[in-house]
Amino acid sequence: MNKDTEIDMKEVELRELDPEKQPMTADGQAAGGEKNGTVKVKVPDDGVAFTGLSKEELMEVAGTPGWVRTRWVLLVLFWLGWVGMLAGAIAIIVQAPRCKPIPDMNWWNEGPLYQISDLVAFSDGMEGVEAKLDAMNQLKVKGLVLGPLHTVQPDQPNTLDLQAMNPTQGKEKQLVAVLEKAHKKGMSVVLDLTPNYPAAAPWFSTSDTGDVMEKLQAAAKHWLSLGIDGIKVPDLSVASNSLEWSKLQDVVQGNHTEGTKKRVLMGVTVGASAAEVSQLVNISGVDLVLSDLLSSKNGGVERIQAMDTLHPQQRSLAWGLGAVQQDQLSRLANTPALLRLYQLLLFTMPGTPVFTYGDEIGLQAAPGEKHPKMVWDIEKEPAEGEAVDAAAEAERKEQVAVRKWFKSLSDLRGKERSLLHGDYYPLYSSASSLAFLRLWDQSDRYITAVNWGAAPETLKLSLAPTEGVELPETATVKLSAGTNSTSDATEDSTVSLDKITLGPGQAILLKFPYTG
Repeated sequence: MNKDTEIDMKEVELRELDPEKQPMTADGQAAGGEKNGTVKVKVPDDGVAFTGLSKEELMEVAGTPGWVRTRWVLLVLFWLGWVGMLAGAIAIIVQAPRCKPIPDMNWWNEGPLYQISDLVAFSDGMEGVEAKLDAMNQLKVKGLVLGPLHTVQPDQPNTLDLQAMNPTQGKEKQLVAVLEKAHKKGMSVVLDLTPNYPAAAPWFSTSDTGDVMEKLQAAAKHWLSLGIDGIKVPDLSVASNSLEWSKLQDVVQGNHTEGTKKRVLMGVTVGASAAEVSQLVNISGVDLVLSDLLSSKNGGVERIQAMDTLHPQQRSLAWGLGAVQQDQLSRLANTPALLRLYQLLLFTMPGTPVFTYGDEIGLQAAPGEKHPKMVWDIEKEPAEGEAVDAAAEAERKEQVAVRKWFKSLSDLRGKERSLLHGDYYPLYSSASSLAFLRLWDQSDRYITAVNWGAAPETLKLSLAPTEGVELPETATVKLSAGTNSTSDATEDSTVSLDKITLGPGQAILLKFPYTG
């Protein structure tokens, strides 16, 4: 192959490899090197791509005085900012008020106890109690006190069998079912083991106390083994003076290990003064004492003095109005206004409130009736066109309203630390009214003010000089029950605390914030 042939072949190859020289039409031939429809793109033969500085160049620049000074400035600023934030955090922690440690709380301190003395009257027996546990749970009840359920003839100690259930009340397997369902709902169950409950003397006679206490110990072991969470005994002063008392304590309170649910030993006392109740708490070793102080002391001055004496022992103290005798609250609070007033008082006093079944709706017993029939389905309204008894319908609506009030109080007490386990300070008392303050650390503060008298009364609140505790000029009405034409103490209104006028049967719960 000669030289000219080699040149021609190279030209052909270049034309095939150079696509911008090819026409865009299939049959066109380049004329004069170009033709319409042909796009010619020229690519630079050579260009300069920036690849950044090399390692050697970077090291050379980094060592210059300007960059050295810049790095030092940034480093100093970083550490100054870090030290500043640390100092600020320490200052906030040091200057912030210390949180008060929460006291040891047991389940019976966390909500109301609900007594069901007659299961037949309540819900047609033990099986009915299980069906009504959802309703009890809605009331934020923390414990049920059932019974007495055992068999005995009045004043006949030889017939006493504390381990056998009265068949009219239910069967043991039904009780176990109640225990299992109640525990799933966070409720505990206490069994009332008052020996001679059908008669006036709960321990029969003084000579019988020792033998009865031995039977009670055996019964306590039996019922606790089934899952009962506590035992209630009558006349604590008599029981705690028995030689067998310590053995009963060992059965109920013994063998408690950390992390397990504590069982309550609950005692009842009748006719004791506040000082005597305080002494019983100290010497008996009982977990909870239920007294009749609210029922036996009718004056506001006496009631406030009882709270003054007992509030340091509030985690061992239970309050009730009629609860000692297992009577409904309505026996003493015989008007709708008084019913709401005493519910408010019980839920806000320092201690555990105890109610008898039906108190949440204002259930009333007929004259001479000991255990009235519980009323259910109060939420059910008459059907359209149905004949309605006006009085019965008014009573139903009132029961619905009372239950709503009860639920709001129970819910509030369970959420607010000041009401749950807060400190107590008296503010005012008279023959028919009282007021006190509840507060805890940095939580909202609450003032209870009630007037159960038949005439309006002006309460002039005053707080004894106490370090770190002061009353503001005004407070907000959180809850109000009863009417008062001379005051604007309605819910969410603001009232002055220098003097508060309450109408007959009026009760208010005031709230003001912690200010530091």
